[in-house]
Amino acid sequence: MTTKIRIEWPRGAVTLVLEPTPTAAQLVGALPFTARAETWGEEVYFTTPVTAKLESSAKQVVPPGTVCFWVDGDALALPYGPTPISKQGESRLVTRCNVLGQIVGDARALASVRAGDSIRVTKEE
Repeated sequence: MTTKIRIEWPRGAVTLVLEPTPTAAQLVGALPFTARAETWGEEVYFTTPVTAKLESSAKQVVPPGTVCFWVDGDALALPYGPTPISKQGESRLVTRCNVLGQIVGDARALASVRAGDSIRVTKEE
């Protein structure tokens, strides 16, 4: 069963559909929370109240719009395009990350997030 969560920032919002993974369950259990946005190329990331272990399905290169959990930083990582270490336009994360789900609609909405923005993460009913 999938779960939807919403991420809001001063200039926009997106809905994320999470698959039933151990890390996603922890994330949903920690809702709601707020965080401060960071950006890295065309990726938005922010710390969460969750600490997780690397799952066997973890990946470093993912399609844009994939919802990822960066284990080393206890952070949600949301790539919507190339990062500074990408090759040929791929979305390459800093390390392997747990894959939690997908952004609904156009992930490029995240382009309006600025470093330091307040991010609110809630469960969508």
